[in-house]
Amino acid sequence: MTSADSLSPHLSPRLPDWVQDTRHAGLEASCFGAGAALSMLDLAQQETGLPQPLWRARLALEAAEHAARLTGRAESRAQMRDEVHLLRPGETPGPAGAIALAWLRAVERPVLAANLHRALPTLSTTQLETWAAPSKQNPIMQAAQIAQAVMADFPRGETTALILADAALARSLGWRHVVPLLGLGLSRRDLRQRADDLPLACAQAIIHSSRTALAMAGDLTRRAGMLQAIRRKLRARGADQAMALFLTRDALAPSRALVPLMSDRAARRFCDRLVELGAVQELTGRDTFRLYGL
Repeated sequence: MTSADSLSPHLSPRLPDWVQDTRHAGLEASCFGAGAALSMLDLAQQETGLPQPLWRARLALEAAEHAARLTGRAESRAQMRDEVHLLRPGETPGPAGAIALAWLRAVERPVLAANLHRALPTLSTTQLETWAAPSKQNPIMQAAQIAQAVMADFPRGETTALILADAALARSLGWRHVVPLLGLGLSRRDLRQRADDLPLACAQAIIHSSRTALAMAGDLTRRAGMLQAIRRKLRARGADQAMALFLTRDALAPSRALVPLMSDRAARRFCDRLVELGAVQELTGRDTFRLYGL
């Protein structure tokens, strides 16, 4: 089964060529293409088989890797995943882990100032409410305006600007949660653009990132279907709750995430059984401190 087979017949996980060919077009044509891409993403989010919390978490981790690059850091997604999911209670993540945690928290809960404050605790809820206030501007122009305003106040606040720009985009589109799009596609140079240049960069970033988001939606929908299909083969106590966790989290450490549901030994056996059945992946390639995910 391909990614295309996992979504509804009327919805393709791939943008049409005419949308992808707007890199050298002007603002109007790029906004038109971005609008088409956003429409496809809107339809994708209506697919009942898509594990949306997991989809957003995976996109958030990619956005975190991109944001880290903008600040001159070289940590990979795998390293960020380790830092976030193996963090002990009371421990503080390093700089790259903090970026990943900010993005994961930003997409986890609905787009509200109080929830964004969890992701960006150094900002006051008053600041966040001001930046997240609804506007009559079109979504792309509003997102560009927010990114520009944040960068003016925080010249080295690339992560903050990207999270709040994607939050503004989501709110103006009527989406309940942040979906990392601008966070995947805007460069450091883009964030310092002015006039029509930043909205143009935002439109093109949306087109670029939508390709990734749609392909990922197709793949995760397929994988979620495989996980559900093998349910009858699992007899472990707590299997249903454990499977639900795999549909909401980027990665699970068995000894931490599943121990409330089963013993440590049973949790490890359960995850290895899921790998054997082809339902989940072991994400680290290590013999110890292993992480599993869809």
